[in-house]
Amino acid sequence: MGANEKELFTAILTAVGIIGAVVFYFIVSVLRQQRRYRQLAQAKITAEINTIEKERSRIAADLHDEVGPLLSAIKLQINHVEGSGEEEHAIIQKSSRYIDDVIARMREISNDLLPNVLVRKGLAPAIADFIGKVKGAGNLSIHFDHSDIPRLDTTVEVNVYRLVQEIMHNTIKHAGASRLAVELKVENQILRLATADDGKGFNFQELLITKGGHGLLNLQSRADMLGGSLHFDSAPGKGTRYIFEIPIKLKS
Repeated sequence: MGANEKELFTAILTAVGIIGAVVFYFIVSVLRQQRRYRQLAQAKITAEINTIEKERSRIAADLHDEVGPLLSAIKLQINHVEGSGEEEHAIIQKSSRYIDDVIARMREISNDLLPNVLVRKGLAPAIADFIGKVKGAGNLSIHFDHSDIPRLDTTVEVNVYRLVQEIMHNTIKHAGASRLAVELKVENQILRLATADDGKGFNFQELLITKGGHGLLNLQSRADMLGGSLHFDSAPGKGTRYIFEIPIKLKS
């Protein structure tokens, strides 16, 4: 190989090395940017979830502690009013019934915001209660299997309850399933929530492109908030499975 050929060969190697370095740097930059974007997206969803849960708790407490007693006091005063005629008496009774309806609806809203069963009895009874209410919607058969679940940190109980709510909502609305199995277990300081339906399933990449995959991102963000993990398995015609594993500290 002559001197000119050596110089050309060296120049080509140098150019290839430079191009390779540029391409490598570009790929690494893109991957970092994508990772950063996912982190920011998850951080945003996590912040939104925290804000929503705090607002739900505040509104539920206000309805229960302030609005409820006020309405009860108003009803008590109305019931002590004596009408001078049958027409006025009928109006008073109707107003009292309206207040009863408002109080009942307010309790429903307060319970939806923060279920009373969850606060008083814990996670498993709250999920069982929610399933009992959902069973009347459509032809979905729901089976709930759980071990003896101890009382957990409030943040864990609320977020796991929301996970179950969202999965059931998605199953009823989108899956076209006839059966849904829900399992809740505690083993070795790990809370394991597993669900499986026999619905139509989905392709995650297509879902990500067409709808942004926000539902799955919400589930992932709640799992991340609790320091846990989410594994899911779904394909068209194969149903959908979710497995959450969340580290817990048992209350003494």
